[in-house]
Amino acid sequence: MKKALVIIDMQNDFVDGALANPMAQAIVTPIAEYMKAFDGDLIATRDTHAETYLASSEGKYLPVVHCVHGTHGWEIVPEIMQVLTEQNGKLIDKPTFGNLNWECLQGYDEVTLVGTCTDICVVSNALILKAQYPDMVVKVKGDLCAGTTKENHESALAVMACCQVERI
Repeated sequence: MKKALVIIDMQNDFVDGALANPMAQAIVTPIAEYMKAFDGDLIATRDTHAETYLASSEGKYLPVVHCVHGTHGWEIVPEIMQVLTEQNGKLIDKPTFGNLNWECLQGYDEVTLVGTCTDICVVSNALILKAQYPDMVVKVKGDLCAGTTKENHESALAVMACCQVERI
């Protein structure tokens, strides 16, 4: 069985930068430990924007400049990046919260998602994957995800469960 762990947007700006989140800070080390023990491929996404982000449609709804390509905030947090590098993981840059280009996961039997934000990027990518690959087992490790709020986190996990994404 071919498996992948997708680490969604564990970037400096979401952990302790422009959109700092204590819930995201709390999952950095547990995600790194889970990555080390995971029996499969590692793939990390980076939310990637231009300096003109505020003029974009997304920027009008979330008017905080973040994850600008090439900046410190755009980089994966060091603890997770170290494991990704040591285990020859892949990086995918995505221009918005849902990556519409998941061809790299074609042929996988099972994909597990962790990361931030549960209620924006994690849920978007889980639903895209499930729609694009309906026979793929898509899982979310809820305790290794961080939402914008605890309530939004739980709501997103419930939505994913309704769409056949397994919570582990």
